[in-house]
Amino acid sequence: MTRHSIRRQLALIFIGLMTGVILLCWCINTLFLEEYYISSKTKILYDAYGSIRLAAGSDTYGTREFKEKLDDICSMYNITIYVMDAGSQLKYASLNGGLELEIQLFGYILGIFPPSLKVVDQGEDYVIQRIRQEGEEYLEMYGRLMSGISFIMRTPVESIRESANVANRFFAYVGAAGTMAGGIIIWCVSKKITDPIRKLNEISEQMVHLHFEAKYAGKGQNEIDLLGENINKLSASLERSISELKTANNELQKDIEKREQIDEMRKEFLANVSHELKTPIALIQGYAEGLAESVNDDPEGRAFYCEVITDEASKMNAMVQKLLTLNQLEFGNDVVALERFDMTQLVHSYIQSAAILASSSGIEVVLKEPGPVYVWADEYKTEEVFANYFSNAVNHCSGEKKIVVSLEKGQEGLVRVSVFNTGDRIPEESLPHLWEKFYKVDKARTREYGGSGVGLSIVKAIQESMNQKYGVENYSNGVLFWFELESARQEV
Repeated sequence: MTRHSIRRQLALIFIGLMTGVILLCWCINTLFLEEYYISSKTKILYDAYGSIRLAAGSDTYGTREFKEKLDDICSMYNITIYVMDAGSQLKYASLNGGLELEIQLFGYILGIFPPSLKVVDQGEDYVIQRIRQEGEEYLEMYGRLMSGISFIMRTPVESIRESANVANRFFAYVGAAGTMAGGIIIWCVSKKITDPIRKLNEISEQMVHLHFEAKYAGKGQNEIDLLGENINKLSASLERSISELKTANNELQKDIEKREQIDEMRKEFLANVSHELKTPIALIQGYAEGLAESVNDDPEGRAFYCEVITDEASKMNAMVQKLLTLNQLEFGNDVVALERFDMTQLVHSYIQSAAILASSSGIEVVLKEPGPVYVWADEYKTEEVFANYFSNAVNHCSGEKKIVVSLEKGQEGLVRVSVFNTGDRIPEESLPHLWEKFYKVDKARTREYGGSGVGLSIVKAIQESMNQKYGVENYSNGVLFWFELESARQEV
């Protein structure tokens, strides 16, 4: 997990917010809770004062309703009340120490005032103040009404402070526990958010390296899942675009070189074709003239003459077809369409189709198959390159009569396909010329199996059209031809 991960930030933000809220509440409780309680208690004193004043105006002190109301106020809000009439006769004293306030009230009436800490409010017939007696602090209200009724009420302030302290401690404990529990919950819950984001990050990193196989597999319908679906669409679109760009780039590279090579290729092509066609045309002409002049009148002789003419015509036709293919490649008339496919499957399918050809010559074919190997190339032309290598191997295989086909993944994003056949080595001086049109190492043997000397030129043209390498190597017991293609990874 990185230092600046969203999961860590969410947890820290939540813990910070909870800690800030707890500190803010603690400060507010410490600074304002006592004042709020005093304000609330003052309001209660006002309510009790209103009840006493109402009773004084209607002379209802002796009623049960008046006493019950004051009893409720005293028990509910911890207030002590003492009320007496103009003749100093008791009218009401709360059960929680109301009689003890009688002397205090006489002191106020006679003008003997205990020390006051602070006067909270003062009216025509009442005073609200904070006092301290015997180490205790009280909020107190006393006064004398117009009817002669005197009263005194007080409530302890220390209990308010203690309540505030208890509330602060309780809130701190609960807040700390809640912060820890909330942090753990946020840490666990945020994993559901950060895991898809991390997966999307991995996919995007693979896309940076042009690997598009990885896909987002979210099943929800939230914003992250919708983003994942769009990234999947983007990945597919980029893969198509890159395929098109690779194809266009190949065409552009060929176009740059094509103009300078066209005239030279045309001259060389005409010269080589004229040279290669000279021999079969002369043979056809000679045997045809022999037939016309009845040089050999017996049926077997005429059949032989016709067979020679047909065979030479077939060789000429095969050579012309290959020359047309080579001409299209070299002149850039045949577009190379790069696509992603499994090279192992291509090789395996071709070897199966050519199994009869190899077995009829007594050749054992061995395929070193590493599993699926994906490449970027023109599938049809790649098959033609492999077919030329394989047919050459069959035609030149001798000794152990063994052909070994292998596929190897290189370290530079390349795949090398090689075809080895046992038999005679190629002379070292002939190796550089194998890729030239119409070049033949052993002309007699080449003519024996109908070779035209164009196959390896086609390999060269195809590989260069895809900007890939090719080559040949001699071994002590045979020859190995190879070509390379750009690797396309199957899995991330």
